Order: sequence, then structure tokens, then C-alpha cells
Amino acid sequence: MATAFSSDGEAALRRALSPAAAAAAPRGDLDAFYETGRAAAFVREGAFRKVALQFPDELLADAAAVAARMEAATGAEMYVLGDTTYGSCCVDEVAAEHAGAEALVHYGPACLSPCGRLPVLHIFGRQPLDVERCAGAFRELYPDRQSHVVVLSDVVYAHAMGELEQQLCQEYPNVVFSRVVCGDPPRPALPGEVQQFGRQFSVEAPGGLQDCSMFYVGAEGLALTSFMLTWNCCPFSSFDPATGCGRRETLNINRALMRRLYLVERARDAGVVGILVGTLGVAGYLAVLQHLRELLCRAGKRSYTLAVGKPNPAKLANFLEVDVFVLVACAQNSLLDSSDFYRPIVTPYELELACNPAREWTGSYLTDFRDLLPGACAHVELPPAVCAEEAVPDISLITGEMRAVCLCDPLAPQPPPSTTLACRDQTRAVAEISPAASFLESRSWRGLEQQLGKTPISKAVQGRRGIAIAYEDEGREEP
Repeated sequence: MATAFSSDGEAALRRALSPAAAAAAPRGDLDAFYETGRAAAFVREGAFRKVALQFPDELLADAAAVAARMEAATGAEMYVLGDTTYGSCCVDEVAAEHAGAEALVHYGPACLSPCGRLPVLHIFGRQPLDVERCAGAFRELYPDRQSHVVVLSDVVYAHAMGELEQQLCQEYPNVVFSRVVCGDPPRPALPGEVQQFGRQFSVEAPGGLQDCSMFYVGAEGLALTSFMLTWNCCPFSSFDPATGCGRRETLNINRALMRRLYLVERARDAGVVGILVGTLGVAGYLAVLQHLRELLCRAGKRSYTLAVGKPNPAKLANFLEVDVFVLVACAQNSLLDSSDFYRPIVTPYELELACNPAREWTGSYLTDFRDLLPGACAHVELPPAVCAEEAVPDISLITGEMRAVCLCDPLAPQPPPSTTLACRDQTRAVAEISPAASFLESRSWRGLEQQLGKTPISKAVQGRRGIAIAYEDEGREEP
């Protein structure tokens, strides 16, 4: 039986893809699927000599063929980026810069988070869509021809939205189709316009967005979950092109939100918070890291910034002194299900709900951390610092213990340290100022420690040869 810290040998030796991920491009029409002409024009117009091609796992089988065609069409040198450090939906600019690339072409599904280092071209891949069947499912779900509906789609089906709009616009005058925005410089949203998740659409309903329904074209996944939590006031329906069926989304949004609000309560009780760096390519990630550190410092909580790549239970279990983790990632990868982890994982918005007394729960949900930064649409200033005597008492809904909700001033003078007890060694001195060091001191095994000046120096010798179950210098039993 496999646990969080082990896996069977077959799964480790043979990498298997899910059925949805295994659906690669049609082998007979690579140029059309990967839009080789548009990608080659992007390289030639920019006069790029080194270009990185980023592929998700399900499209890696075509990477060599696409790279060869791109080199033949442009004369530039191509580098294939396969195993990304974080989510494959994000542009891996750091890996591209390691190869010295001047630009990047991102293939497959994308979260469309803005980047700031390299010129990027998104090639989503033209997945087939039965437009007639999709339009029929829409008519069944919305028999009222006056319904106010916003049509969203996965990026791999964006190429077919124009044909779907032509079939429905005559029958449904109040249907609005969202437009995928990528590569264009961001601009302020106009009145009645929504710009989020790389989509842009206008709201024409009398009561605004809350009077609209949402129709999503694509399979169930992180993108749909982010849409439903963000626009939780709108009823959702969807059409899955793989099955050809439409349905009303019955995900219990209230139950999902209650789970997220429970995590907010856990963040309020936390004394030590680990900030997980889940992206290095989304613009503004350094600013939000600094914002979270200042927020936690004002709330009287200790914080540690951790870069662990793709988080999993085995990695984060090494930091048992951390009470709660906050994940800084793109909008699609922020809502991580932490039920299998040993500590909860919250989003930056949930941490703000827990640590900023001026931010109140309004029913809306934010998954893009850039909305929390100063100058953004959802930024809320911290209230002035108060002393402990003026703090408002609060009761934890989880432990039942009383806690003080107050913000301290990090620049305020601190009382001098007590000299009643003297520290015997440096380890205990560090333990007094760091809960992580205190926890480390209580462990029986502390990892690999440097013994500078204590370990004798010896010459290099020949090591053991063979495999772990049968080294060459081990005696073998006769059968």
C-alpha cells in the first residue's frame, strides 16, 4: 500500500499520463495544430536567434518534430522546455533564460498570467469542437431566448468560438462571448467591462454580472473551478467537447467556500506561516511576497519563504514547525486541495482575510494575487497599529481559545532582552529567537551538519560498484 512518502516501482519507472492528457495533436497535421506559420512569423519579425519552445507533458511527443520545423522555417536555434518547475500552464521564463533564449513560444493550455521578462507567443493548439452539438446543448440549457449568458471557453477551443457565436447570436440577442486576451499590453477596464483570467467581455445585464449566467466550453478542471469560485453569484453550465454532453454545474459552491473559510480560520490561529513560491514567471510575484511578509510581520506571525518547486505532501512534511502555508501561484494553481497535506495551504487572499482586520468577507472571491497589491482594484490598506491593551479579543472557532486581533508596529522599540537566563551555546541562543530553530533542537536527527575542522581529510578511494541489491564486493550465496 503506497503512502505519501512512497510509491510502487512500476509507477516510478514507467510514466503514465491520464486519458485527458494523453490526447496529443493529430500526427498528420502538425503545422495546423501548432500554427507553425504564425509561430515562425513571430520569430522572424522579432529577429530572434535563440527561442525556447515550452511543451506540456501531453504534447512532448511532438516536440522534436515541431522544433525541427521551426528551425527550418526561421533559421533560429530552438530549445525544448519539457519538465517545468511549476505548473505547465505558466510561462517558464527562468528556464528559458538559463538556455539564453531571447523569446519563448508556449504550447498547450495556459493560464494567461502576464509575464515581464521575455516576449511570449501562446499557441494553444486547435482541439476539435463539434460546434453544432455545442449549440444544441446551449439551446437545451437555455430555452429562454432572452437569457443573459456569458460564454467562456478553455483556450484550446477559442478558435471555434467565432463559429459558435454566428450560430447563436441571431437567436440569443443577450449572449456575450468572452475574448481571450494574450500578448496585448494591459489597459484599464472600461465601465461595464470585465477583464480577468485573460478573458475580456462586456456585461450588458441590467443588474450587472450577478444577473448573468455562465456557459463554459471545456472539460472540468482548475480553470472552471477558478471561474465558479470567483463569479460564485452566477449559475454555471458547461459543455464537455470530449463527451459531447452539456450539463448544469452542480458543484456545491457554498460547501467549497465554507472549506476555504475554514482554512482562513486556521490561518488566524497560525503562529508560523510558510510562504511557498509557486511561480517565478508571473509579473508581480516579488511584490506580493514582500506584501505578505509585511502583512505577517504586522500581524505578529513569523514567516519563512520556501521555494520547493511543485508542492507535494512529502516535501512540505519536512517543515512541521510551520502551522499554515500560503501558496503564491497563478490563478489556476492557487486553489490547491490541501486535504492530503499535513498542514493547510491557503491563498494570498485567504491570508489577507485572516491577518488584515480591515478586509471583510463580501461574498466575492479573489484568486489573482495581483489584485491585492497597492494600486490594484481590491487592495485594502492595513489599519493603524494598536497596543496589546487596546486589542479586540476574539475566540478561535477551531480551538475555542481566546486570541487577540491586533496589528503591531514593526518599527516600534522593543524591550531589552532579559539576562536572567544565560545561554550555554549558540544553538540555544538561536532557539530563543526562532521557533524553527527551537523545533530543530528537539529533533533527534537534524540532517547533514557541517563538521568544519573536525572531520579528518583523506584521499579519494575507489567506491563500490554495482547495483544496490548486489555490489560487486559482496559475497553471493550459492543456489
